[in-house]
Amino acid sequence: MKYVDEYRNAALVRTLAGAITRAVTRPCTIMEICGGQTHAIVKFGLDELLPPSLTLVHGPGCPVCVTSADLIDQAVELALKHNVILCSFGDMLRVPGNGIDLLTAKARGGDVRILYSPLDAVTLAKENPGRQVVFFAVGFETTAPANAMSVLRAEREGVKNFSILTSHVLVPPAMRAILSAPDNLVQGFLAAGHVCTIMGTQEYGPIAREHGVPIIITGFEPVDILEGILLCVKQLESGRAEVENAYARAVRSEGNVHARRIVEQVFEISDRDWRGLGVIPRSGLALRPEYLGYDAARRFKLTAARANCVTECISGEIMRGLRKPHDCPAFGTRCTPEHPLGAPMVSSEGACAAYYRYRSRALATAEAKG
Repeated sequence: MKYVDEYRNAALVRTLAGAITRAVTRPCTIMEICGGQTHAIVKFGLDELLPPSLTLVHGPGCPVCVTSADLIDQAVELALKHNVILCSFGDMLRVPGNGIDLLTAKARGGDVRILYSPLDAVTLAKENPGRQVVFFAVGFETTAPANAMSVLRAEREGVKNFSILTSHVLVPPAMRAILSAPDNLVQGFLAAGHVCTIMGTQEYGPIAREHGVPIIITGFEPVDILEGILLCVKQLESGRAEVENAYARAVRSEGNVHARRIVEQVFEISDRDWRGLGVIPRSGLALRPEYLGYDAARRFKLTAARANCVTECISGEIMRGLRKPHDCPAFGTRCTPEHPLGAPMVSSEGACAAYYRYRSRALATAEAKG
């Protein structure tokens, strides 16, 4: 299949892995910032092809994983106490809040529905004029244009019973937060190609210069990822810290100008609480004052946020690149996709879910043989 098979070419993957092995002369740690990249690395065993001195760590690149427990509590409150039709992407339903998750809220009588687009929620609101419809707007820069479009469409068509519960987060501020931490181990980044398809590459240059880290924008297939790692290693070995676009088939420096304009029309930058990471200044999107009528938290006067509950989940350390999923004592025992202690185990882009799906069987087989 064009544009897929050629990026999963086994011979080219081995060639790239060999080139990386020859290029590495000292220990280095590279973080992939996207959960889709994490799943590809673990699924195809790309990290196992690399030399032991090169460590890949997994960043906060899953929007479901970094959505605060407080916001999930607010979504549950909407479903159970305000009798709204609460719409969400499927991944969000089983993510635990401080109390219950949305799937439990649905079992208790809440009208919680899975949709694939926020525009479908606007249609649902038009079809149910006697009910309030709320879309749980979660995501990075990639989903922001569609959520902005849903607000603009509702305004244009006079749909008064539609609103959104906003949980948008931005990638560059999270990268800065990771690099600024005193215990940071990350020396280079693989940036998410789909985010850059929307936002472009210009925000990454200052990060690379200020923190002295190479940032390689890459895709999600094995060849994409290994090419990105090779470029990153070459920069580290030569002492450079630049932004390189290894995903030029989809990413332009300016990004998608039309999509950015729509996002900027509806949203403004705000502080955001990241699950496991805390509040990161100017790392989220909130509705602009002229669109606050579509803010579900404001419309329903949702209860004030509470401090995130303390659990044994180590997702914060995993998403900062300090530990791996299998370092968690609850991994695969007390914490499974069916009974998750944290969001990275239940999300389809979560690092723990990737390790559980692709590594737990291999580990069990190896232990049995041993």
